[in-house]
Amino acid sequence: MAPVISELRIKNSEFKIRVCVTAQHRHLLDDVLRTFKIKPDYDLNIMTENQSLFQITISVLKHLETILKKEKPDMVLVHGDTTTTLAAAVSSYYLKIPVGHIEAGLRSYNKLNPYPEEMNRHLTDAISDIYFCPTQTSKKALLKENINPKNIFITGNTVIDALHTVLKKNHKFQNTVLKELLHYPLILVTAHRRESFGKPIENICNAIKKISQRFPEYKIIYPVHPNPNIKIPVDKILSRLKNVYLVMPLNYCDFANLIKVSYLILTDSGGLQEEAPSLGKPVLVMRSVTERSEAVISGTVKLVGTDEQTIFNEAEKLITDKQKYNKMAKSVNPYGDGFAAKRTVEFIRYYFGLRDKKPSEWQ
Repeated sequence: MAPVISELRIKNSEFKIRVCVTAQHRHLLDDVLRTFKIKPDYDLNIMTENQSLFQITISVLKHLETILKKEKPDMVLVHGDTTTTLAAAVSSYYLKIPVGHIEAGLRSYNKLNPYPEEMNRHLTDAISDIYFCPTQTSKKALLKENINPKNIFITGNTVIDALHTVLKKNHKFQNTVLKELLHYPLILVTAHRRESFGKPIENICNAIKKISQRFPEYKIIYPVHPNPNIKIPVDKILSRLKNVYLVMPLNYCDFANLIKVSYLILTDSGGLQEEAPSLGKPVLVMRSVTERSEAVISGTVKLVGTDEQTIFNEAEKLITDKQKYNKMAKSVNPYGDGFAAKRTVEFIRYYFGLRDKKPSEWQ
């Protein structure tokens, strides 16, 4: 959302904007706010230890009612598929405030994978009034659900804008571990999804252990999510391996630049499936389904599930077979060109009658 906020501020003679954050993930949020120089007008600070989906939803609904009644906005913009996104859309709907959904139309068609994100975005799209789709595929998904095509607009994904903004700057890694490892071949791992809790995360960790033992010359960096459902099994299986580095979640600048210098990405994340392809990095997605099928079709991402041996086998192929690696690395990134935020704001201007002609969509 940061690039959209920045672009709206450029048009400050036309828009009066207010930024509200829930701090569903306090530490991760604060870093992003610093990086993009965003000072929220409202900070709900709802995070509690090991919080449940019930707690998040109730807290956001309760707080936003007061804020929305006070501000009376012409539109509320929400992003993606978090519980915050759904709760903000519902709050706006209850007060009959139009909703604009940025990164609309992503679908895995499995309501438990990713969980709860798949239903969060379905329900948010059912509530929304205008839709900013990252790709043609996401637009088609909305059209199948009988969304009015006049209200759908393809922008590309704003996460690519954010990534390019950060990578334009000269960067020195703040994380002390990363500073020592930059001259080694690196494998970046992220795994934190709720559907990975239990046996799947154990399988993922055991696959990483095999990779580390098979390729000791590679350094494996794993920023570990603080949720105990992830942290406990990760520490148990991987903490004693010499070439596996379990680090705290990285600030966004370190993380973006780590993607840039990594050889290979293993993840169950959503955003990394978009960020890594834009930098020519092959991605193995440790999930059974993905809402981001475009990169799978283009060849830069491969779904490998959470089977221990499958993850190891696919990683081994990319490390040992340079031809296979280069084929994935050179695939076309289907997610954006760095101008998604500009298109988003121009469509908002069109929606409110501030420009006569509908802007051109991203092709």
